[in-house]
Amino acid sequence: MRRSLTVAAVPALTALLSLLVLPALAAPAGAHGFSSTVYADASTPEPGVVRTELGLEYDLLVVSAAEYQDDRGFFDEGMAVWETGEEPTALAAHADTVLGYVTERFQVTADGVACAPAQVGDFEITDREGVPYAVLVLDHACGVSAEQGEPAEPGEPDEPVDYEVRSTLFGDDEGYVTGTTTILDYELDGAAGSAALTQHTPSFSTVEHWYERMGHFFVLGAEHLLLGPDHLLFLLALIVGSRRLRDVVLAATSFTLAHSVTFMLAALGVVSAPGFVVEPVIALSIAVVAAWHVWGLRRRGAFSALAVEGSRALGGVLEPARAGRLQLDRADWFRLGTVFVFGLVHGLGFAGALGIDEPFSWTLLWSLLVFNVGIEAVQLGIIAVVFPLLTLLRRRAPRVALWAGVVVASGVALVGLFWFVQRLLGLG
Repeated sequence: MRRSLTVAAVPALTALLSLLVLPALAAPAGAHGFSSTVYADASTPEPGVVRTELGLEYDLLVVSAAEYQDDRGFFDEGMAVWETGEEPTALAAHADTVLGYVTERFQVTADGVACAPAQVGDFEITDREGVPYAVLVLDHACGVSAEQGEPAEPGEPDEPVDYEVRSTLFGDDEGYVTGTTTILDYELDGAAGSAALTQHTPSFSTVEHWYERMGHFFVLGAEHLLLGPDHLLFLLALIVGSRRLRDVVLAATSFTLAHSVTFMLAALGVVSAPGFVVEPVIALSIAVVAAWHVWGLRRRGAFSALAVEGSRALGGVLEPARAGRLQLDRADWFRLGTVFVFGLVHGLGFAGALGIDEPFSWTLLWSLLVFNVGIEAVQLGIIAVVFPLLTLLRRRAPRVALWAGVVVASGVALVGLFWFVQRLLGLG
């Protein structure tokens, strides 16, 4: 019976580890660098008008709009003036191209009737963490039909207007970036708050129930961990490097507390850090935590124990005796401290993924808490499935478990180092 459990555990654990590792290895090294954030600030300056200030990455806007509208001249001119200060001139010269793309992929309806868009003011350029952003303002007239220019059917006077905002800007289907998030801050006819629009939840309605809005952020947090190779590999390194359930729980708790601290502080505008600093450190954290496991095995004599007949010596290395299991030695405290420090940086990475980098973002606080819960739910789910299988394998086939752990940890460390160098040099 025990033998059959061991045989069953090996392929099951291998499959689970493959599901975690292979998507991460197949993803681009700069996983965060190949996503984008759109900023949208919507209000109703007068009845029937929704005014939205949009912030979009300039170079991404140029390539997306040029291809979408088949305007090669805009691509050539727009990229030629990139980071020269002349970007507004190129945008103005091809305003029809830009607005044709933006208004097709950013839409507003009121009580189910499409609102007619028009640009207000001129194009501007701002800087976000060293990235040029194009800023344009749209007024959506919701008293007329966008298709026919005729008066829309009014709703009941005592009923709130159901404004729906839909964003598919820089969608995955364009092939330039993946996982674009539109951060919407809104104050529409007395309804105020924030929402995150993604490929899977591209629309937001002001008459949604609060739990529906929170559900969007929960799913967004779960997706961010599941689809984020950085954080998946970091979690895998923690699991593989833990000898007991206590170890992985303490490490995961340390990581959670740390990234929650910086996540909330960033949301309140207290701390911020540029992506070119955060992203290399996140990659380095992956390499350090994974390499720490391999070094720990060597320090405990695991490789020497391989030469010993039988599995008693090796089993003792992989799973220490029960005596003193609640005590933490110097290596344990160092590992927890390292995980905590890197968790602080990962928190800034989570905040960056939602565009949390300015003081006004404190209005996102409750949504961010739910986003964090989504991350933790997936993290705990992965631990609950993977770690028991890993423990079973270590007890029944310690040699296989040792080599599997060394191979996985070494591979994760090499990927982390590769990403670190690539991001440090600005190549991904």
